[in-house]
Amino acid sequence: MPVLEVMCSLIGWFCLYLLFCCIFAQRGPEWNCRLVTLSHGVLIVLLTAYVLFIDGPLPFTHAGTENTELQTSCLAVCFGYFLFDMGWCVLYHTEGPVMLAHHTGSIVGILLALLMGVSGCETCGVIFGSEITNPLLQTRWFLRQLGLYDSLLGDAVDLLFILLFATVRVGVGTVMFYCELTSPRTTLIMKLGGVAMYGLAWVFMVDIARFGYKKSRAKYKRWRENHILKEINAQKLDGQE
Repeated sequence: MPVLEVMCSLIGWFCLYLLFCCIFAQRGPEWNCRLVTLSHGVLIVLLTAYVLFIDGPLPFTHAGTENTELQTSCLAVCFGYFLFDMGWCVLYHTEGPVMLAHHTGSIVGILLALLMGVSGCETCGVIFGSEITNPLLQTRWFLRQLGLYDSLLGDAVDLLFILLFATVRVGVGTVMFYCELTSPRTTLIMKLGGVAMYGLAWVFMVDIARFGYKKSRAKYKRWRENHILKEINAQKLDGQE
């Protein structure tokens, strides 16, 4: 396992967190940690996109194959981040059991891929699908903190998040999950890990669907009340005339 790369990644993310703490000293620890999460999300999506679609191979056809050097480096960068974020979440008690389970599954999956030296392509695929919505999730949190969430921008971020999650993480993820299960090269332990991560994705999907339904219902109710109020005001004006 590339221990040096993992250690450099862990130290790098921790130093970035300290830098944000110095720059945004008036903000709380969660603000600075989420800035690190946002930075990791953008960086790892770009890295895994290059690994999957340019450097190759694709996980749909090469699941269970030996890791390339670029895949190993990408996994090491991500592994170091998850170690940092998991430690921070445990220290500050900010996440629930579902998110902690997701972090634990990610750490174990990446660790297995690094130790065994195989299944790097599908692990990078899982990371890409998991992290592509992360920048939007962090943007949503920052909009809330700045009082800008109840706006057209907030609605656009939520809509894009739901669409990306449903199409990439659940839609494309289902195809990749099937390819991993049917691949004769993929080890049993990696297949079991895929089952766990796929199950967690559906848990998140159900929560997101509930959130989307509640928000849409609240938006419609607010629009309906405003529409009725406008009609009443218009009738009052007509009566005064």
